[in-house]
Amino acid sequence: MDAKKCLQKLKYVGVLAFATVDGYGNPQIRNISAIHYEAESMYFFTAKGKDFCRELLNDGRVQILGYTKYKEMIRLSAKAVPVCDEDQPKYINMIFEEQPYLYNLYPNDTRMLGGIVFKITDAEIQYFNLGVNPIFRETYTIGNKKAIFKGYNITDNCIGCGKCADNCPQSCIEKGNPYKIQQNHCLHCGICFGLCPVKAIEKI
Repeated sequence: MDAKKCLQKLKYVGVLAFATVDGYGNPQIRNISAIHYEAESMYFFTAKGKDFCRELLNDGRVQILGYTKYKEMIRLSAKAVPVCDEDQPKYINMIFEEQPYLYNLYPNDTRMLGGIVFKITDAEIQYFNLGVNPIFRETYTIGNKKAIFKGYNITDNCIGCGKCADNCPQSCIEKGNPYKIQQNHCLHCGICFGLCPVKAIEKI
């Protein structure tokens, strides 16, 4: 798995959930399918008059979530920026050709008058497969985005009691000095963190 394959899987999903925050700090979610994919970038169309567009222009931060039939969750965190004015017609036409239903919504030249395309070229992608045992997760990036790793880590304060390993639902904690969490298989459930008698587990 890598970033390119994650984008391909999002393309197969088709309709993705886009999350933003409005001017009052309230979370907002929309389902978007007017999307064009390239090897390590994505472009999407919306209407200039929508709140969604205003939120992107004011802030730009967006999280995008897709879920495949194979129980794979792919979450993309990025900042969306408008495509430059001279390239807007190119990407609008490209998206409409790939998603012909859009012609019913914006016939004739209304797509040019009322629409805008945003691009994402720098992003963090989190891949999470619940359909395998143990589960598999990994973080990738595209462009200049830096990954922010999350989860739990066992420090040198570990006394080797084994409570974390004995109760891990994915059996992804290896015996050692200290014990070690296999990060690619960790649920981030925090059970080990709560059970450690000496608080040797830290949240990353």
